[in-house]
Amino acid sequence: MPSAELAIFVVVLLALLFDYINGFHDTANAVATSVSTRAMTPSFAIGLAAVMNFIGALSGTAVAKTIGSDIVMPAAVTQHVLFAALIAAIFWNLLTWYYGIPSSSSHALIGGLVGAAVASQGFGVLKTAGVIKVVAFLVLSPLIGLTVGYLVMTALWWLMRRQTPSHINRVFLKLQILASTAGAFSHGSNDAQKSMGIITMALFGAGLIPKFEVPFWVTLACAIAMALGTAVGGWKIIRTMGGRIVKLEPINGFAADLSSASVIYGSTLLGMPVSTTHVVSSCIMGVGSAKRLLAVRWAVAKQIVTAWVLTIPSAAAVAALTLFFVNLF
Repeated sequence: MPSAELAIFVVVLLALLFDYINGFHDTANAVATSVSTRAMTPSFAIGLAAVMNFIGALSGTAVAKTIGSDIVMPAAVTQHVLFAALIAAIFWNLLTWYYGIPSSSSHALIGGLVGAAVASQGFGVLKTAGVIKVVAFLVLSPLIGLTVGYLVMTALWWLMRRQTPSHINRVFLKLQILASTAGAFSHGSNDAQKSMGIITMALFGAGLIPKFEVPFWVTLACAIAMALGTAVGGWKIIRTMGGRIVKLEPINGFAADLSSASVIYGSTLLGMPVSTTHVVSSCIMGVGSAKRLLAVRWAVAKQIVTAWVLTIPSAAAVAALTLFFVNLF
């Protein structure tokens, strides 16, 4: 196999591997609240999340186009740059998964892409307006999630104020299944498209496709990889998000899932990549805050926020270092 074709093959393989790891790293985004409140058994919840992630991944390509064409100039990106970016993102995902930290796969991938591109050709290769827009949305989306979670939970408390706790639990145990289904769909609709964008960038940069359009086989392959990864399940992060941030009842779980699904899918429709992990975590914090501020374990929240802040620069540094060694050898 010629070296150019081999390089593209390796990049595609790594992008699918990142998608798979993203799936099991982010399984908690869709199922943690339902498992915590016992609305669903863990095996059923993960199976449902895998199916809905697959369906969600087939729903569009707007986010993929943003990742592949609005951050770095596609024609200027080599296969080596994409290789280094993916290695950095995979490394950060595995590291945070190992320690049970719900960090952002999106931040890791974007940080890796920016770090590798800058290390290769300097800051001129970046599309400044696109980078600012994407980073701004990555920062704002958790704040939006926190606010939406608080407002939805406050509204639900008001609507159910005359009902008994047992009645509330019976109703929202069933409704939480629907909310989790929507959450898994929204996760697939946003996160799977990030690998689609990287693969399409590789194909476009190599001249294998005439314009930046995501081929159907890329969409299907990424959807399958995401679903398979989700089916494996990232149990450490499920425990963190399901119980360590705030103690959840069925009504809280429903509010968190409904809020996060709305914010994530709204971002997908706008073509904006967001951290589904950050949005879900912040919605859980918002829901807990509506009950009372002390209901949130802010020490755990602080650890999560620290990981948020460190992810982009850390992934960028790893990508730059990886590119150095790739070019060296």
